[in-house]
Amino acid sequence: MDFWSPIQISIKVTLIASMVAFLPAIIAAWWMANRTYKGKMIVETFLMLPLVLPPTVVGFGLLVLFGNQSWLGKGIEWLFQQPIVFTWWAAVIAASVVAFPLIYQTLKTGFESVDKELEDAARSMGANEWQVFRYVTLPLSWRFTLSGYMLGFTRGLGEFGATLMFAGDIPGETETIPTAIFMAAESGNMTLASYWVVSIVVLSFILMSVIHKIRGT
Repeated sequence: MDFWSPIQISIKVTLIASMVAFLPAIIAAWWMANRTYKGKMIVETFLMLPLVLPPTVVGFGLLVLFGNQSWLGKGIEWLFQQPIVFTWWAAVIAASVVAFPLIYQTLKTGFESVDKELEDAARSMGANEWQVFRYVTLPLSWRFTLSGYMLGFTRGLGEFGATLMFAGDIPGETETIPTAIFMAAESGNMTLASYWVVSIVVLSFILMSVIHKIRGT
């Protein structure tokens, strides 16, 4: 069995997934920060659900949403001439969904920490909301923005349950480090499983060290 293949796939999947999750997370965090409206708690709860739901529930939801019985799944299959379930992109989607809440919550905290007087001063000088966000809010919360992305990357790297259900464990295509560890242990190859455990622990340790460095803690 190729030792490096799951590592390469994990890094590639997580890199794409964290970028896919980052854009909607930053939009949602900007919209939700310092805004009060009816139903906000329900929206906030929905956005954070993947963080607390069992990964198998997330995987099942993705199967229902993107499966060949749903209109979305049928549309994707018609467009790309193949279903998305049990493909590399399924692994990306699974990692994106579980990474989103951590990115969103970190960004929202950062945006809420910005001095509102500075934002109001920019508005009083004629800046629109996009300019306020781009030139005031985002630069002043850059530590949260960067650490949010890194936290999402780390969470995506360790994703297992949703990936296994939605993308499967196809060697050389969807077999990430967590699924490779599970399959190796299931087959009794504890030595190889141990090597992969060490690799993901080292990667996660490095990433968490970078996050703490960014936050200045």
